[in-house]
Amino acid sequence: GDRFFECGHYNLVKSLGIDRFHLVGTAAGGFVAIDYALSFPNRLRGLVVANSIGGVTDPDYLKLGRILRPPRFDALPPEIREVGPSYRAANPQGTERWVELERISRAPGPRVPAQPLRNQITFAMLEKITAPTFFLTGAADLYAPPPLLKRFTDRVSNSRSAIIPEAGHSSYWENPELFNYFVLEFIRTH
Repeated sequence: GDRFFECGHYNLVKSLGIDRFHLVGTAAGGFVAIDYALSFPNRLRGLVVANSIGGVTDPDYLKLGRILRPPRFDALPPEIREVGPSYRAANPQGTERWVELERISRAPGPRVPAQPLRNQITFAMLEKITAPTFFLTGAADLYAPPPLLKRFTDRVSNSRSAIIPEAGHSSYWENPELFNYFVLEFIRTH
């Protein structure tokens, strides 16, 4: 529960000798990063949320997600859902490697439920984020398409966003040079 969350964070940060830090979360890791920013605002120098729907539970936002990603969407191969078509077309070897890593990252058997978050994330809750925040997505991200970024930047007061051209949901894989440039430039200026 909360005690484990607090102790696990404290022990890691203490052992690394870190006071305040930048936190980067991608995809589902963006849920955890936002939850952390809401739970421990004084510990963050900055927050980066990339290629993520943010874990927002507002009913209209969930409805929009069902429109963007209808039930048959989950039946598509993961590389179709997560890797942009430009990358798949231009880099078949990179796509094969992505598929292999995705396959070996999944434990056999039924999916284990995600660890519960401390906060129910809503757009109203996003207004409480105080850390400078950077939202990033790929232009071809089927989970978090660019128009969704404005919903987040409108709610987080000290935030900005960027879009990686042609990249899908795995923009860090598809265009690591630009992804790293955006993230490192944000960190450098905060």
